[in-house]
Amino acid sequence: MAAALALSQRSRARTAPNPNVGCIVIDPSGRVAGRGWTQAGGRPHAEALALAAAGERARDGTAYVTLEPCAHVSPRGPACADLLRESGVARVVVALRDPDPRTDGAGIARLRGAGVMVDVGVGEAAARRAMAGFLTRRAKARPFVTLKLALSLDGAVAMADGRSQWITGDAARAHAHLERSRHEAILVGRGTWDADHPRLDVRLPGREALAPHRVVLSSRPVDGVDTIARPEEIARLTGDHLLIEGGVVTAAAFLRAGLVDRLLLYRAPILIGGGRTLPDIGLSDLGQAHGRWRLSDARQLGSDRVEVYEAV
Repeated sequence: MAAALALSQRSRARTAPNPNVGCIVIDPSGRVAGRGWTQAGGRPHAEALALAAAGERARDGTAYVTLEPCAHVSPRGPACADLLRESGVARVVVALRDPDPRTDGAGIARLRGAGVMVDVGVGEAAARRAMAGFLTRRAKARPFVTLKLALSLDGAVAMADGRSQWITGDAARAHAHLERSRHEAILVGRGTWDADHPRLDVRLPGREALAPHRVVLSSRPVDGVDTIARPEEIARLTGDHLLIEGGVVTAAAFLRAGLVDRLLLYRAPILIGGGRTLPDIGLSDLGQAHGRWRLSDARQLGSDRVEVYEAV
């Protein structure tokens, strides 16, 4: 299942409104017979690709899939539950049940009705993380929001005069560009847009075409980019993943609105002193600050450190 989840990340931010799913088919001898992940635009589905690669080797084998196989027929392709049933697999291991009402339990029931053994919930927590954009859009009718901040050791995001290039080093900045390529949209505040004229592109070899859609938070339209006036208007953006990059005022506005699902913090081993920090985020008591975030990842990037926190 871990391998199937890794495959699912190859198409993250490229499959909306469909989920980014991964699938691995194991033949009866225990060897990998086929692999697949949802393709850009949402089709073909992961199961269809994995089964096509496996062919007859799928018979009596096991399929690991990160989301319940779909049970509805689409003009763009057959139902994956039917494909699995017809392939002759003996067992299907599902990480997460599909919240789409067209499937929600029906895919599992169809497989079990055909005599296929189905296990559900293997790797569920990791699957929820891997498909957070798809799940957030369906549960909250908005994209999954990541707030990125580059910080000094004393919590400053810029010098007192606003200069912030560069707090972190090359490795951290390259990692930030990788994160950009994994989001359909990227947002900065009007102040950052006017002061820095950011390109908001992806500058990694081979991933330049994966630059996200640019959005500016502003009460006035901005030529050449999408504009929203309030954080709540992200609901109308297309795609399931939004990265917020620029401006402490903008960052604070999304935090006050309760619209941040993930924090991406790059910490540099520097002290600034008297630098700019986050303004008020709506807390009336220190106790309200506790228990809101859970560390999910941390690693060293050259001399810098990245920490990832998820909203509790």
